[in-house]
Amino acid sequence: MSYIPSDLRFAESHEWARLESDGTVTVGISDHAQKALGDVVFVELATVGKVFTAGDAAGVVESVKAASDIYAPVGGTVTAVNEELNESPELLNDEPYDAWIFKLKPSDKSELKKLLDAAGYKAAIGE
Repeated sequence: MSYIPSDLRFAESHEWARLESDGTVTVGISDHAQKALGDVVFVELATVGKVFTAGDAAGVVESVKAASDIYAPVGGTVTAVNEELNESPELLNDEPYDAWIFKLKPSDKSELKKLLDAAGYKAAIGE
């Protein structure tokens, strides 16, 4: 059974989003996603300043099993990327809700409401 924090919003593509006090949105992959991927060996990070629409591919996570796109759960401009993942991509396995992938300034915060809450995500993954 996957750990699903109640304070996050989730995309059906398994990214989580957290609205921060400064108005930015932090994005990572869910515990369910990292378990499905297996051992993460590489993360292709987005470029700071890049603008995404909700649902756009914003990077890639590669594991021993497969490579999977990471999608922007909401639209906005990338303000930061987690450079630590360049040296330690396995952090996504160890700490999926602490090891964020990128942060963005959302173009429309109301898009967060379109994402699944913890209960909705739990139902979507069949747990």
